[in-house]
Amino acid sequence: MTYDYIQTLRDDAVLTIRMNRPDAMNALIPPMLEELIDAFHRAEHANGPSVIIVEGAGRAFSAGVDLKVLSGAQPKAGRVGSVFDEPASRVMQAVRASSKPVIAKVHGACFTGALEFALHCDFIHTTDDTKFGDTHAKFAIRPTWGMSQTLVDAVGLRRAKEISYSARTFSGQDAAAWGLANASHDSKDALDDAVASLAKDIAANDPATVAAYKSLHAIAETHDVPAGIAAESAAEFPEITDTLNRIGGFLRVVK
Repeated sequence: MTYDYIQTLRDDAVLTIRMNRPDAMNALIPPMLEELIDAFHRAEHANGPSVIIVEGAGRAFSAGVDLKVLSGAQPKAGRVGSVFDEPASRVMQAVRASSKPVIAKVHGACFTGALEFALHCDFIHTTDDTKFGDTHAKFAIRPTWGMSQTLVDAVGLRRAKEISYSARTFSGQDAAAWGLANASHDSKDALDDAVASLAKDIAANDPATVAAYKSLHAIAETHDVPAGIAAESAAEFPEITDTLNRIGGFLRVVK
């Protein structure tokens, strides 16, 4: 599939979705959001890919919403309007609904709407010198893509308040230390290698079981531990069919 504002690249079981407006630091625009929705939906129904990597072309993951698009808009009560909010909501839903693990590979810059996008992914890996920030308050825009929920879940309430109220930038090292990122790497090359290795490890496992884990982890977000354990026990995943084959393979290697 050929797109105008994103690229998709397939390497065996790993699908990379790359935002591709490098001259604009991959700033988000409505047509790009629509293409991201299409790419995630196609990946969900395609045979083969079991891991998705999201990245940005050029020197940044994404600078966030392209403020130039808002120049003719009429924001109301801090909302940027349905031209952005409606497709953005569907992007975030597509990421969270994906049965495949989604890795945000973040370098250079990741601000506001782009940070919201990354926080909906299963993992974030980044570089030490990447600049992050939540600038909603700086531009008198209220969050509507999930920031007030996902940021708190990642770093805790007190840290989230400081990040959002101050609109200060913070580094990839900070992101990893605070729990926002899984890891921060010392260079873009090291980031590429680490994410490729992680994706390979995930792709080697049974995709139906990984998908089941994603479903069960979603339960953990909305249930306390006792209720979550009960829901885990009650859930059925008939898609998992490779158990005997994989156990047999392991036993043959052990012998």
